[in-house]
Amino acid sequence: MILRAGAGAPEGEWLRAISQTAGRGRLGRDWVSPPGNLYASTLVRLRADDPLPATLALVAAVALDEVLRGWGARPVIKWPNDLLLDGAKLSGILLERSGDAVIIGIGVNLAHHPEGLGRAVTSLAAAGLGAPDPALFLADLAEAFARWLGCWRADLAAITRRWREAAHPPGTALSVRLPGAPAIDGLFDGLESDGALRLRLASGETRIVHAGDVFMI
Repeated sequence: MILRAGAGAPEGEWLRAISQTAGRGRLGRDWVSPPGNLYASTLVRLRADDPLPATLALVAAVALDEVLRGWGARPVIKWPNDLLLDGAKLSGILLERSGDAVIIGIGVNLAHHPEGLGRAVTSLAAAGLGAPDPALFLADLAEAFARWLGCWRADLAAITRRWREAAHPPGTALSVRLPGAPAIDGLFDGLESDGALRLRLASGETRIVHAGDVFMI
């Protein structure tokens, strides 16, 4: 999709892979990508009066949450945009900037999920909800994302409100791991205007986190 963005692909275009040989998650991690799951990317062309680009992570999360609920799941959003099902990771969302475009990659475990990662991971099929056809699931997601993107441009506060409704509640114990630094433990204390995590430490200090691995504890 980065190449497509550079070639002038319009906002709203989606690309879906049947499988991936070099799927990537956050921080360059491998993303296991067998057929039957969703691997899709879209792009947003930034406008001068748009909200901060980082808040598109919230848009993607609430759109995906809506679609998953339509397929019978009851996920919880973990900051900033992972969706969990019964505490296990169900999906991942990755944002990348290329000029005036933000590319949003979304992977959802529909039929399969990886094993042996050292953390809980699941799929809709493993949760007993069945595995939707990826093409049909993407059709729902594209519609939901376009609608929430319009909301993002008109009323960012509505996005953050919806995100909070679907996310772990205030006071949730979180552990944040930053590259090359000790873990930081604290309580979820809401979001900054740019979507950054507010983490209330035991000392009473509030730490603002813009990027890192977050675990519910």
